[in-house]
Amino acid sequence: MENPESLYIGLGIGSMFVLIAFFQIVGRNKSTTWDGTISDKKIENKRRRSKYDESWINYMRYTVEIRDDHGRIHSTSAEDDDTKYNYYKIGDRVRHHKGLNTYEKEDKSGDTIIFCNACSSLNDINEDKCVRCNCPLLK
Repeated sequence: MENPESLYIGLGIGSMFVLIAFFQIVGRNKSTTWDGTISDKKIENKRRRSKYDESWINYMRYTVEIRDDHGRIHSTSAEDDDTKYNYYKIGDRVRHHKGLNTYEKEDKSGDTIIFCNACSSLNDINEDKCVRCNCPLLK
């Protein structure tokens, strides 16, 4: 490969990485810190086609809806995993931290588990640091 060709390929790949980093920064800056209340919880029986063949797959979708203090509705859902559904109760106050995709429960006094806000892994309430990423747990 000649020198000008490799330069153009390098510039193309480098500009792709710069563009990806730009979109990540813009997306992170759109996120804000806000407080809200758990307003609703839903369990739905769902069905979808398999990726591998023509069969159908049945699954349960557990959804928790949060109404922030400005009246906007946010939701978090999981398929076939009711851990977050059982963790939050209707009326619980939660906080969404800027740059993170998790919701921190304000009153954790009766809980035996806690979610890491950095990696969303499940931890024992008595731990001070996350077992997976070693970040401090917010108590």
